[in-house]
Amino acid sequence: MHRRDFCKVLGGAATAFATSRGWPRSISDSVDGPETSDYALFCARPESERSFSVVSGDRIIAEKLNPTTWKANTYDAPRILPGIPDSWDGVPLKSPIAGLNGTGPFEANWDSLLHYEAPEWYQDAKFGIWAHWSPQCVPEKGDWYARNMYLEGSEQYRYHLEHFEHPSRFGYKDLCPQWTLLNWQPDELVDRYKKAGARFIFALANHHDGFDCWNSKYHPWNSQRIGPHRDVVGTWAKSARERGLRFGVTVHQARNWWWFEPSHGADKQGPFAGVPYAYDGELTHLQDQNAWWQGFDPQVLYGPKHPADALPDPSYVKNFYDRTRDLIEQHDPDILYFDNSMFPLGWAGMNIAAFFYNRSLSRRGGKMDVAANIKNVPSHLVKGVVADFERGLNNEIMPYVWQSETCIGNWHYDRGLYDQPGEFGGYLHPRNVIRWLVDTVSKNGVFVLNIPGRPDGTIDSKEIAVLDKITAWMSVNSEAIYETRPWSIFGEGPNKAAAGAFHGDTVSSLGAKDIRFTRSKDKHVIYAIILGLPSGEMTIQALGLSSTFSPGRIEKLEVLGAPENLAWKQTASGLTFTVSRPPEGIPEYGVTLKVRLS
Repeated sequence: MHRRDFCKVLGGAATAFATSRGWPRSISDSVDGPETSDYALFCARPESERSFSVVSGDRIIAEKLNPTTWKANTYDAPRILPGIPDSWDGVPLKSPIAGLNGTGPFEANWDSLLHYEAPEWYQDAKFGIWAHWSPQCVPEKGDWYARNMYLEGSEQYRYHLEHFEHPSRFGYKDLCPQWTLLNWQPDELVDRYKKAGARFIFALANHHDGFDCWNSKYHPWNSQRIGPHRDVVGTWAKSARERGLRFGVTVHQARNWWWFEPSHGADKQGPFAGVPYAYDGELTHLQDQNAWWQGFDPQVLYGPKHPADALPDPSYVKNFYDRTRDLIEQHDPDILYFDNSMFPLGWAGMNIAAFFYNRSLSRRGGKMDVAANIKNVPSHLVKGVVADFERGLNNEIMPYVWQSETCIGNWHYDRGLYDQPGEFGGYLHPRNVIRWLVDTVSKNGVFVLNIPGRPDGTIDSKEIAVLDKITAWMSVNSEAIYETRPWSIFGEGPNKAAAGAFHGDTVSSLGAKDIRFTRSKDKHVIYAIILGLPSGEMTIQALGLSSTFSPGRIEKLEVLGAPENLAWKQTASGLTFTVSRPPEGIPEYGVTLKVRLS
């Protein structure tokens, strides 16, 4: 069956779940003053009646959309508003509504958030696995499909024409029912992830596409009503917790205001050029009431068409707050991740942070038992949050625990990587997964790995092959990972991974001459992880009796996974040893020395 025909079959079933747009209302403030507003109502207004706030010089003014000059903008806003230095993402930090931070000591400002302390369990966990799934995995064509299918001439646009229809006839909304998860076995997957060493599970709650993966109280385009017709986030949470794992959610929806604007465009050339063939982002709740999506306003999914420099409407900001708070209250996550620089959308994100922290204190016996992740955090604010580095690393031991996250492929499933030759296809080699994990932990970090899922809820055989290799290595060496802390120095050796976001692939330069250190929390054991199988005699200078790092005298030395005694000698200049026989596991990925101090 052709995919678009399959969608029509599923769409017929979806109409049974469609309801009138009667989901709960939310209250917000405009830039100019308070008003009662609802994002669904804002989206339902005729395009000509919507008014937007834009920055003009040193002022903020009201502006209507001019369809003749409209163009899709980038997916970010001015960080700071003129005359409002305390603002972010084009939104003031000061909330127009009292009490959004919940009940407790944390307030929605950085002076208050800096009293946060990351919980011990998170610092001990070290490794989590991420299920970064949404309807965007349906085409099996990689990340950002929902946006790029509307960019004329892009690879994903051409793929959409070939496999579905023109986006004026078959848009992203029509892909959503095809995200069926018909073969999803969450318990089996979580068992596999736990066996590979994960101490927590991440589940994507929503992406920039605006589709919520739980039974969302404030957003009708969600997985309970469309697609799998189940609470995906809740299912992951239940499975993880039944297996003793912590659970986190990732929120990416804040960018929807900018990111999805191309859905309102049209081709500039070819047989579908011009306004008569506008993409389906132009559809409203008043059109095609006999379609499968009756009762679901496409404008709420895609966001309203607006001037390129329009600031987020206050109703959109409040809707983001409402949805994220609903996610927290329904699923009580241990980790709350935002795919944003700082807490997003001004007062909305700041109040969510304070609410999340306060809720932990009130519901978890007065303990700070949760972690929140954001990106690009200035050094003077890192204590108030767990800073995240997307596909990135650090080049030093960080004073506060931080997080590195990457994917074995594209963030959403990409069949092309599976189709590449070799045992692991085009996926990240498990050897480099281990190097990334070890390098991160040696610098006081926690590592998260995404295993993207297929639209039926399964992962492919080459993803399983990567996980199996990780499992084999961790089964021998995890003692050097879990419940450890950084030593005096993160490592030694001729090669280094580059610091910063999107530089993590430089771990491929590391090898058997490079060493990373961790230590036990009681400080009696140092673990020296050699990032490959050493050949012949090797010396670790940092463990010498005269080393500036003062390790002290070594009482015992062993190789994890190797039962026989190891020949070694500690001198003033270093610890010299020879690994005469490869240990168990996959020693070519890394060999761990357990150094017990006297």
